[in-house]
Amino acid sequence: MRKFSISGPPAMRYPAFRAFWFAMVASVSGFQVLRFGQFWLIFELTGSPLALGYVGLANGVPAILLNLFGGVAADRLDQRRLIMAAQAIIAVLIFGLATLTLLDLVRVWHLLTMAFLAGAIEAFDQPARRALFPHLIERRDMMSAVAMNSAVWPGTRIAAPAAAGIIIAVFNTATAFYVSGAGFLVMAVVIFFLPVRRVAGRAQSGAFQDLKEGVGFVARNSIFSCLIALTFFNSFFGMAYIPLMPIFAVDVLKVGADGQGWLMGVGGAGSLMASIWFAVRGGNASKTLLIIGGGIMSGVSVAAFAVTSLWVGSFPLALILMFVVGVFNTMQNTALQASMQILVPDEIRGRVMGLYGMTYNIRPLGGMQAGALAGLITAPFAIAAGGLAVAVFAVGAALTNRDLRRLTGMVRESEARLDTGGEGEARPRTTAAG
Repeated sequence: MRKFSISGPPAMRYPAFRAFWFAMVASVSGFQVLRFGQFWLIFELTGSPLALGYVGLANGVPAILLNLFGGVAADRLDQRRLIMAAQAIIAVLIFGLATLTLLDLVRVWHLLTMAFLAGAIEAFDQPARRALFPHLIERRDMMSAVAMNSAVWPGTRIAAPAAAGIIIAVFNTATAFYVSGAGFLVMAVVIFFLPVRRVAGRAQSGAFQDLKEGVGFVARNSIFSCLIALTFFNSFFGMAYIPLMPIFAVDVLKVGADGQGWLMGVGGAGSLMASIWFAVRGGNASKTLLIIGGGIMSGVSVAAFAVTSLWVGSFPLALILMFVVGVFNTMQNTALQASMQILVPDEIRGRVMGLYGMTYNIRPLGGMQAGALAGLITAPFAIAAGGLAVAVFAVGAALTNRDLRRLTGMVRESEARLDTGGEGEARPRTTAAG
């Protein structure tokens, strides 16, 4: 049995990955502060709850539509330079928004344009990030690295909005935007000095041909199409409860905005705790069991949360179930992304991760379908139906996809081949410290 250092997760032993991870913390914190400031400011300007939805829509639509092209760019271009450029451009845009806010010249269309441009740039940034970081570690530590990256989101979602609120209360919204831009700038600078050689695929004929090749690769390899389909179901159906949470907090459980904060907070805490556990100890776990079991249990937990909130009305029970949802959702997502990263060839990694990102970013559309269904059968039953859809699809995938059942063995074979310099990849470009 493999032994781990008590000093921390195995992935953090690699100096280059440590630098990348801390830069991610700065960048994602900047993103969280930006979203908080955008929502706060647009509500100040309009007083309209509908305007809040426009910000999310303006950010989400380009992120979904352009992810595939972002994956193509990640395979065609130097991934380091692509990330640097994306982070620097977003920082400049945020500084411009901050200056407009400071001078009291900001308007609603400025905020919507900023959200749209940021979403478009993120569609190129995210596949490049996902394609780059596997080159900073040995493949046997992929689970730890993916879990550490996953932990950044719930961790910053807890701390960054609180910091943004304090900055706005003590100073002003413009200051919060300047702090946000600084986070993106930190990422750009760290990536510039990151000790990893240029990572890009072979010469390509054209962007659309590359796009077709990436989609064809996923279609021909059932394990990748299965894993991406599982991600789609989880994003579109399993996470649809998030936009409808105000209905549960106000109309179903009757706990108000504070209660909604607690529900979302414990879900994030469950996700964070699971990420930390997998970062430290999850490398040898069965990927098949984690993906199938995580999908079934997260779906069932979402359904249980919805129906018990309606029929039992217990807030403590709802908190427990939200924590469970966070744990099992992270369990599935971490094992799923780690498996894809280990199995995908380098020359097509960006495009595959672009497809993965597109299905992952489709959550806002899942909220729309859940809202429409809630108008017909009420919100609790709409969310319960979505949760059960996730669980049923996980069971169906396990029964019908042979590659998913043998995924653990496939991953271990690939880890052994790649980390010993076998075909397809040399040993990592950076070495572990110590």
